Amino acid sequence: MESPASEIALEFPPFFRVYKDGRLERFQLSDYVPPAVDPATGVEFKDVVISPETGLKARLFLPKISGSDQRLPLVVHFHGGGFCIGSAFGNINLKYLTSLASQARCIAVSVEYRLAPEHPLPIAHDDSFSALQWVAAHSTGQGPDPWLNRYADFGRVFLAGESAGANLAHHVAVRTGASGLGGVRLLGLVVAHPFFAGKEPDKMMLYLYPGSSGSDDDPKLSPNADPDLGKMGCSRVLACVAEKDWLKPRGVAYCETLKKSGWKGTVELIESEGEDHCFHVFNPNCEKAEALMQKLVSFVNQD
Repeated sequence: MESPASEIALEFPPFFRVYKDGRLERFQLSDYVPPAVDPATGVEFKDVVISPETGLKARLFLPKISGSDQRLPLVVHFHGGGFCIGSAFGNINLKYLTSLASQARCIAVSVEYRLAPEHPLPIAHDDSFSALQWVAAHSTGQGPDPWLNRYADFGRVFLAGESAGANLAHHVAVRTGASGLGGVRLLGLVVAHPFFAGKEPDKMMLYLYPGSSGSDDDPKLSPNADPDLGKMGCSRVLACVAEKDWLKPRGVAYCETLKKSGWKGTVELIESEGEDHCFHVFNPNCEKAEALMQKLVSFVNQD
């Protein structure tokens, strides 16, 4: 007879399993990449602590600087991973973010939000908004990070995320508009292969988010249920879907929901043919990923 330590109570591949003794085992562990200068692009990246109280952190990416008077657009990024795996400090997003910082000539702030289930949802949503508040605190030039004080243009701020991170980026955009957060002018939002809940309860969401229905009547999991959607605090949205991604219909529906919400901005939907979920992160050197990167660069640099 198996001991409770080895008996599986719940399993959610490819994310994690839970044993009957309460132990959690993640199927994918993020490798930590130390701060450095990326040899291919010259982009420097470092880690910062946003809140010592909660442990909220971020990784900052700074492209090569040719003059001290430059002010660069700022992209706040939220990684994917079902709210329960992944890291801003790992290798998976490194090529994507160094390429974005280099090609778009922007500062990127990738948020190391706390992961469920140890930190149940909506903690990741609150961490994500706290990260933007921390960024906004630099708008007077007196914030804790010298890169942001010296080089960031707080009149050109963007939010971006993939999968669960796209859900978080969307939440922060709406919350920014609804709360009237000062210090930043939010121009655009990039949601790539976004996760939003469907009509049927998502069993993993029910586990990660106690008290939630796990379905599309929860405003943090579904824009359609959010009474503040029309207040979203940016003027442009770029929604990216992939032809073979099971979440594609939800990305398409997201665009339609936005258009009907009373929000006054513009939304553009682009589809990567023949590709699957988050292909641009897992295979950043492929032709379709490079084409998507050029679209993101144009979005960030659009007047």
